[in-house]
Amino acid sequence: MRMTVGEIAAACGGKLLCGDPDTIITAVSTDSRKIEFGTLFVPIIGEKTDAHHFIGATFAAGAAAALTQEHDGMNDTHAWIRVQNTEQALQRIAAVYRQRFHIPFIGITGSVGKTTTKEMVALALSGSLNVMKTEGNFNSQIGLPLTMFRISDRHQAAVVEMGMSNFGEMSRLAQIAAPDYAVMTNIGISHIEQLKTQQNILNEKLHITDCFHKDSILFLNGDDALLAGLRGKPGIKILWFGTAPWCDFRAENIRTAASSTHFTLIAPGASFEVELPALGIHNVTNALAGLAVAKTLGVPLEKAIAKLAGYRPLAMRQQIHRVNEITVIDDSYNASPDAVRSSVDVLCSFHTGKRVAVLADMLELGDFSRQAHFDVGVYAAGAGVDAVVTVGERAREIISGVRSVRPDAACYACEDNEEAAAKLKAILTGGDIVLIKGSRAMKTDQIVKALL
Repeated sequence: MRMTVGEIAAACGGKLLCGDPDTIITAVSTDSRKIEFGTLFVPIIGEKTDAHHFIGATFAAGAAAALTQEHDGMNDTHAWIRVQNTEQALQRIAAVYRQRFHIPFIGITGSVGKTTTKEMVALALSGSLNVMKTEGNFNSQIGLPLTMFRISDRHQAAVVEMGMSNFGEMSRLAQIAAPDYAVMTNIGISHIEQLKTQQNILNEKLHITDCFHKDSILFLNGDDALLAGLRGKPGIKILWFGTAPWCDFRAENIRTAASSTHFTLIAPGASFEVELPALGIHNVTNALAGLAVAKTLGVPLEKAIAKLAGYRPLAMRQQIHRVNEITVIDDSYNASPDAVRSSVDVLCSFHTGKRVAVLADMLELGDFSRQAHFDVGVYAAGAGVDAVVTVGERAREIISGVRSVRPDAACYACEDNEEAAAKLKAILTGGDIVLIKGSRAMKTDQIVKALL
């Protein structure tokens, strides 16, 4: 990035307390430990720490300017910009910076699969375009603005993940990223503790279209019941992807081989064979989103498909490891009921030995928590899981669900990850497959590390 201190102050409506307005800013950071020469430091007031305390240290490390909401006057050679709220100021600066670029912006949202879909959309587009994409899951009220500053003149498209967990958040993100196109993966019950109903979740996520223009397109998963209810919605152009026969981009003849999935892509006016090095129907859907966006933006489908053939799962997102003749499916990054069901399907696609599911608490489900955990257990039992190991108090309800279907099923309730790892080492034998999944706060990646 490249902005002057004066441009930054104007963008956020701030007051320059001291310093040279012509100072060039080449990076923005909210982390005082990640400062390079020419950085604008944005101190965020968190639940435990007020980062204003670190402004001096960032200047010593090379920062050229800082925002502040706690100082009304300052005498310094560095630039200090007074604002009402540093987080909101960060968002306003990012929104102004984004408007400098006249390239297609694609926003990705949904209850499950945002990050994987973002990766596949960016990969498919890279068949012809230089793409900037969100790093990791920098998709929040702070993460998205920081992502904006990574865009440069060399980029020909931007794919940005947009996550929300409460009312009003998606609208703010839309004002920052102003996506020309948007992909919605599904509507589940993640964050339903705050949003109360799935219809509220859908309504909030639809704010991703707040800055749409006459040529904008919303890409929707036709296999999701709530999204499919938007068929015929006036005022927005929609392209559909999925397995339903009416989808614009659909998958047929889906089959699995080893650690890859093959399917026939039916696109407007053409069909193609696709090999995707990932398992699960949900990943087929994610790939369809990528191919739909690529075709719409002028990338030849042959090139997009070739790029997807090189897809590799991100860390802790259905990564498959093999150790001591045991297959470990590391899906420990996060969990929701829909995501767990998809992962159970992947687990049950293996047939070499016992299929063991390690499932930890799913959080932020509010009043739906008990029933959601129970239903996951019912699903796992019906899908053919041979043994279930749970971690956490909430996850015990998964065992109740399993035993409501199969009273004699092998189930083990563990208090923590250490106990779960020990139990696995006792019950796993050569040829077995084990899935490990739980909400991020449960840190189930500790179990993966213990096994590997």
